[in-house]
Amino acid sequence: MNATGLPFDDIRNLVASMPGPDLGAERKVRERDAQLTKPPGSLGRLEELALWLATWQGKPKPEVNRPTVCVFAGNHGVVAQGVSPYPQSVTRQMLENFSAGGAAINQICASFDLGFKVFDLALDIPTADITQEAALDEKACVATMAFGMEAISGGIDLLGLGEMGIGNTTVAAAIYAGLYGGDSSRFVGRGTGVDDEGLKRKAGAVERALMTHAGHLSDPLELLRRLGGREIAAMAGAILAARLNRIPVVLDGYVVTAAAAVLHAMDPSALDHCVAGHVSAEGAHREVLERLGLKPLLDLGMRLGEGSGAALAMGIVKAAAACHNGMATFSQAGVDDRADG
Repeated sequence: MNATGLPFDDIRNLVASMPGPDLGAERKVRERDAQLTKPPGSLGRLEELALWLATWQGKPKPEVNRPTVCVFAGNHGVVAQGVSPYPQSVTRQMLENFSAGGAAINQICASFDLGFKVFDLALDIPTADITQEAALDEKACVATMAFGMEAISGGIDLLGLGEMGIGNTTVAAAIYAGLYGGDSSRFVGRGTGVDDEGLKRKAGAVERALMTHAGHLSDPLELLRRLGGREIAAMAGAILAARLNRIPVVLDGYVVTAAAAVLHAMDPSALDHCVAGHVSAEGAHREVLERLGLKPLLDLGMRLGEGSGAALAMGIVKAAAACHNGMATFSQAGVDDRADG
């Protein structure tokens, strides 16, 4: 690990103080599940989700009363390398579309009665071009992580994470390549729809970024500030704050998972309070989820971002809690349980 000074040390101390699972709540859920009017295991992953919720909320009966999707938006200097077919102005225009209720994420949140927040991360000041210099300095990176921690305010009991930012699939690919090594091009996908030449430029930008920052990527936080973006730093902060406050997290796709991967590199248990909402069609997302030990809830071929996959999965998590809490037990329903012996 590289010694990088006090700002990152504050984050390291928070990671070191993360609470573990509430085993008492887990036991209570198992006991109740065994009495519900269904064959054991018949609800499959819904049963696992109820158990996960209770374990990380620290409640014997898991609740989803204030589920909220938080979308973080940032702009990236690497766009100057021709990695996206869209200009950076689209990031702000999409935020205006969110505000007007015209995006896919608005419709999904409305369908499942999910709260929705958007965080504008200095869109008018893109991060530095990672092919030439570090995206952020250490102080700015930590300040952005701290800003992301505000996502959990307002009594949220289930947090979904999403992002918006032209160029951020390039940044995410660079993070994965920096963390996992090997042929960096395997992490590079088409993002918002680059053509073959654009894909080559994107892969070349990732490779140049790795060369520029070679020798400085062994520390996950240093890697984050050099190769990341504001939205990725903020989401890492949100995931950490959620853990410290016992709020389960549903991750969206390729870019959101890059923020999670940085924390996982710091501590393999850092994502135990998270589930993967879906596996994205972008880049090597499936490989990354396998590395993180996360089994996606959905596989719909989506690669939109903006929290869309997380929001869909949150509907399933809500259903899991409702089934566990609302189903009658055998004795309540007057239904014969399994015979002994």
